Amino acid sequence: MDEKGFGPMDRRTVLKAAGAAGLVLAAGVNGAFAAEARKRYAVVGVGSRARMFTGAITGTYRERNEIVAVCDRNPGRAALAVKKITATGASAPKAYAPDDFERMIRDTKPQFVIVTTTDASHDDYIVRALDAGCDVITEKPMTTTAEKAQRILDAVKRSGRHIRVTFNYRYSPPRTQVKDLLMSGEIGDVLSVDFTWLLNTRHGADYFRRWHSDKANSGGLMVHKSTHHFDLVNWWLGAQPELVHAFGSRQFYTPVMAKRLGLEGAHKRCLTCTEKAKCSFYFDLAADNGLKELYLENEKHDGYFRDQCVWRPEINIEDTMNVMVKYDNGTQLNYALSAYDAWEGYHIAFNGTKGRLEHRIVESAGVAGANEIQSKSNNVQIRVIPLRGNARDIEPWTGTGGHGGGDDAMLKEIFGDAPADKYKRVSDERAGAYSILVGVAANRCFETGASVRIADMVTGLTPPDRAPMPDRAAPLPMPPRAKA
Repeated sequence: MDEKGFGPMDRRTVLKAAGAAGLVLAAGVNGAFAAEARKRYAVVGVGSRARMFTGAITGTYRERNEIVAVCDRNPGRAALAVKKITATGASAPKAYAPDDFERMIRDTKPQFVIVTTTDASHDDYIVRALDAGCDVITEKPMTTTAEKAQRILDAVKRSGRHIRVTFNYRYSPPRTQVKDLLMSGEIGDVLSVDFTWLLNTRHGADYFRRWHSDKANSGGLMVHKSTHHFDLVNWWLGAQPELVHAFGSRQFYTPVMAKRLGLEGAHKRCLTCTEKAKCSFYFDLAADNGLKELYLENEKHDGYFRDQCVWRPEINIEDTMNVMVKYDNGTQLNYALSAYDAWEGYHIAFNGTKGRLEHRIVESAGVAGANEIQSKSNNVQIRVIPLRGNARDIEPWTGTGGHGGGDDAMLKEIFGDAPADKYKRVSDERAGAYSILVGVAANRCFETGASVRIADMVTGLTPPDRAPMPDRAAPLPMPPRAKA
């Protein structure tokens, strides 16, 4: 590797991104050399999702990392990002417009590009970064269509660079604990999975008032939201999805529902709504200072309204979805997602050759407020039920911080030092592709009614690195005799 860090890197080094910068902290190294040896990042898209990464780089992990550039289509948000980063005492990054992306790479020489733009534009910046010689850290979903996934896979092969997809749910302690139990063979071979995810009418509604409500931007909830869930199942099982069948519709967030709830109908946005006093879905964008700074004060630059009416007729994403998936190891998944529920969280059950593993989390989550930590787990349950045996509750592993402790653990692995991980939670472009392709296939099913094979969607996709799972051909203990 040359002094700027642009030489070849092995996969583990790439995926750890900013880990183990031992030379920087070596005894006797002076401050000037330490600053030069920091890992260099450019951040593309500086809306809400970027804050987790910029906060980590300018905070806990600032001795080893620095932001050298930001890029955003909204010049107001780009300027705000520079201001916020500089206020931490870090050096001021340079701000660039999207058309100047390649010039940004040449000028500032980042080793890594962090992509936190709208979902449908991820592939553009990922491919441009890879072709410019950088490695990429991208927010989930990696992209939104099979064609864009193919572009990314081809760019990885062409460039020799790699991608990390930030699936923070993998790092949440109780979800890692589920992986640990499955790896241990506690319930034997997993034959079927039942998985239901519920979004309440605070959090769920928020997807219908922002850019996610246009499937061209987000891929719909099957891609934007469910990519988290499909990735968890893929990772938990250590298997690849093969065949998908699905049904989906929009039943709650509709103009008809607005009238049934006593409104005259849909409006353009909450800020100018004449029925805001009557609508309990009214969203005060100015009430959260972070969102006010990011969006309300900068909408004059791009015309984007962060508080659009959830009842608008032009919304084209589903709020009610059911998916069936067949895996290459024979496991079958039944999955459901809805976005208008009385509580938020999920329950999942793994049915195996030696028993059943049940896991449930009730989450506390509201709108994606810029000052609010999301998805704090306040009710976690894990239960194992042996075949013909007595059920036992297992004390859940716990953590603190965003996504039930997952954010902090993942950020430490990306930007700091972390021990070798037997669960293989790090995710690259292969896992990123498999997670989104289930949702993309489901979207196709919604349109055609026909099942979709994952292998027909892209070429050159190989299985990710997986932690070892129990041998599905190994002898099994005979369960106790059932009483008549």
